[in-house]
Amino acid sequence: MEVLIFLGQLMNVTYYHHSGFSAALDGALLVFDYWLGENGELPEEKRITPEFLQQFQEIVVFISHEHPDHMDAEVFEWRKHAPVTYVVAADMPIGTRGKRMAPGDVLQVSPRIRVQAFDSTDLGVSFLVDVDGVRLFHAGDLNFWHWREESTVKEIEEADEAYRGAVEPIAKAAEEKAIDLTFFPVDPRQGRLFDAGANYFILTVKPRLLVPMHFWGRAEIAVEFARRSRCRQTEVVAMTRAGEQIRLEFDGDYMTVHLLSAPEPVPVLKSAGELPLAMNRHQVDLEGYEGNDPFGETDLPVKLDE
Repeated sequence: MEVLIFLGQLMNVTYYHHSGFSAALDGALLVFDYWLGENGELPEEKRITPEFLQQFQEIVVFISHEHPDHMDAEVFEWRKHAPVTYVVAADMPIGTRGKRMAPGDVLQVSPRIRVQAFDSTDLGVSFLVDVDGVRLFHAGDLNFWHWREESTVKEIEEADEAYRGAVEPIAKAAEEKAIDLTFFPVDPRQGRLFDAGANYFILTVKPRLLVPMHFWGRAEIAVEFARRSRCRQTEVVAMTRAGEQIRLEFDGDYMTVHLLSAPEPVPVLKSAGELPLAMNRHQVDLEGYEGNDPFGETDLPVKLDE
């Protein structure tokens, strides 16, 4: 009897809340923009624990910028339980608690982990991380931030130019070696063109797999984006529930995506009046927004006319 032995790499990717993810590969754990939520929406049983951290020999925590929805003070408690390296945006006011990176910086965290920082169209940076040859990109708040129904034509043009300029060096880096996994915003507050930034990223950077994030609890937004935007060059997988996991299997030039958590069924709706609370745009809980204002400063890169 012939026995087949898998000699490739396995990476487990876990979604927590909003833009928070972890990626575990052979004793190394990468954590990106971990946040419990404005009111602790991330369930206790789905949170990262000291016991979980102690399973890893190397832990790197990334914080793309200082907005409350991308960082949680809890992450700085983790160093009491395990050896943690913090990699943060250079403009963050956190004293000496992290290795700071500005756009263009390169950091060799360890022999296994190399980080490049790229620009953002909001605060902070975006991160491209190479761990054992697997390449992950976390966009932070890099996006084509515009509101077609609200912004002036000039503001939209400026936002478009800034976004294209920020993506260009990332696309060049991807030409040298493909990006395996990208986490990218699809923010429903932008209205009908919520996916413009993510779609442009797919067309220009061509990551092998993209996972939408930053959808403010609107799971249907991520699911619809995955349905519409997957293509031959980029698979799109929506991870919408706290603790949901996928496993990436790398074998030479091949990457296989395994769903470790069964997806929740999407309800078939006959009318907008049947939308459940979490899916009705008129009933969206705004507590997660700064000042309860979905168009507040948190992710608004352009000033709108009064």
